[in-house]
Amino acid sequence: MVLKVFFPSCCSGADSGLLIGRWIPEQSSAVVLAVLHFPFIPCQVKQYLTAMQRADRPPLAVLGTWCHARRDEDEGLARFLEDLSAIFSHDPWLQLGRERGGKSWSCRPLRAGPPEADPAVLVYYDQRQTVLSRLHPAPRPDAARLAAVFDTVAGSEALFRTDRYAEGPVRLSHWQSDGVEASILVELAKRAAVPVCALVTFLLALVAGLCQCRVFRFWPLSFVWSKLSTCEQLGYRLEHLKLVFSNQKAENQTQLMRKANILVSLLVDVTLGVLLVSWLYKKNRIGQLANALTPAADHVAKELQDLLQWLMGVPAGLKMNRALDQVLGRFFLYHIHLWISYIHLMSPFIEMILWYVGLSACLGLTVALAILSDIIALLTFHIYCFYVYGARLYCLKIYGLSSLWRLFRGKKWNVLRQRVDSCSYDLDQLFIGTLLFTMLLFLLPTTALYYLVFTLLRLLVVVVQGLIHLLVDLINSVPLYALGLRLCRSYRLAAGVKFRVLEQEAGKPLRLLMQVSSGPENPRGSGSLRPPRAGPGRPTFRGREGGPSWSSLEARNSNSPCRPQSRPQCR
Repeated sequence: MVLKVFFPSCCSGADSGLLIGRWIPEQSSAVVLAVLHFPFIPCQVKQYLTAMQRADRPPLAVLGTWCHARRDEDEGLARFLEDLSAIFSHDPWLQLGRERGGKSWSCRPLRAGPPEADPAVLVYYDQRQTVLSRLHPAPRPDAARLAAVFDTVAGSEALFRTDRYAEGPVRLSHWQSDGVEASILVELAKRAAVPVCALVTFLLALVAGLCQCRVFRFWPLSFVWSKLSTCEQLGYRLEHLKLVFSNQKAENQTQLMRKANILVSLLVDVTLGVLLVSWLYKKNRIGQLANALTPAADHVAKELQDLLQWLMGVPAGLKMNRALDQVLGRFFLYHIHLWISYIHLMSPFIEMILWYVGLSACLGLTVALAILSDIIALLTFHIYCFYVYGARLYCLKIYGLSSLWRLFRGKKWNVLRQRVDSCSYDLDQLFIGTLLFTMLLFLLPTTALYYLVFTLLRLLVVVVQGLIHLLVDLINSVPLYALGLRLCRSYRLAAGVKFRVLEQEAGKPLRLLMQVSSGPENPRGSGSLRPPRAGPGRPTFRGREGGPSWSSLEARNSNSPCRPQSRPQCR
């Protein structure tokens, strides 16, 4: 099996020392995590690695040595580094080296037994991107192998907390050697997050308990709460706050990403709401809106009255039943008169109501939009009543006509069996049925016209409310955090990896560069590592959703002149 050595590119310029990492035996892979520099005491190094060990991870070990020196220093330093294999016993023992200021690299795996013909492959990886990204395991075995490498690197946070200038028994070089990637404000926020989350969780539990009180479960209140968009949106945001401020740790990357998306959505929602409040209360726009609301309601009422007057005449040249037309028209005109009287009665309090409604935007723009939808529903309640009356009257006439039509055919609806059965009617029943059918049939056009007009008006109101609800759902459901990562740090959304050949010469190990890819999966569905094509330039090896298949690499490198040497026996 090919020996894979994953080496962090950030340590390519580090001073000579020991290679600290983890060994994955089932994949014959060595994952180098850091370089430990001189001077050190071997017993302290072993104690330090034991203290950093986690039960759910492979053991930390000294995998070999790293030599970064001039040519005249190579011989003496290499002999000293080989002697360290007797103290830190690991099979195989890796010897990585690079000439200082040059591009010459060497990779020699030493084994305790007889020499084997397996080649070694040196794979460079960006340690920062590998730690911050997550490559999820896939059904293919190649993806599971590289996912194990990603998980090994990401699970070594304790080792990365020790930088090059820290005071302690060891001195390490890794991706955070020049300082931990966090500011003072971020660290203070992390420390204050625990008590803040506990306090917010207690307050949310208190609010949820008040909302579940028995008083709000009685029929009138429960029916009203179920119809208001504001109550629905507040309950939705309450569940989001419980999820974000809960002390329960996310079990996987999907839950963590969902929490981050919800948190960013909440912050954006509240920010937009605060901007809306500042715009409304600037230059007294609340008063201007309240002064314009009553004239607008009067204008809508006048347009509806003109429409009803048109329907009570000869609309579009259609001859309607005058008696029914007058009854329906006056009935709806009276409703409009009641509604206008109610609006004028509430006009002194409209500005105060709008003032408190504007303050609710501090809870978020979605809450303000939900309140706007409820206000539109209340202001157009008379149109909803017209639609309900017209729809109910139209449905009753259609139901009566269908029943009388079955009477002419000698049929009836069997309620018990829920089917149409044959039935014999006498002469009186047929005569009365004929009269009723004729009356309903000639009254149907008048009812259908009113139903059609009020349905179109109701449809216009529903479209406006639907656009508002669509905007609310857009703010609630768009993964803003994931989109931000996609634009700024695309490697955090790892969809696979790609490999690029850096060096492929006889007598030297194959050197590859592994890069995290966030693009879509390979459309061919192949994640195998293909042999390089002939021609100028450096070929690129690509592997999606977990990376390459190492079987092709083994077949290609079976005749490689680079052979692992036998490990010297130190007595």
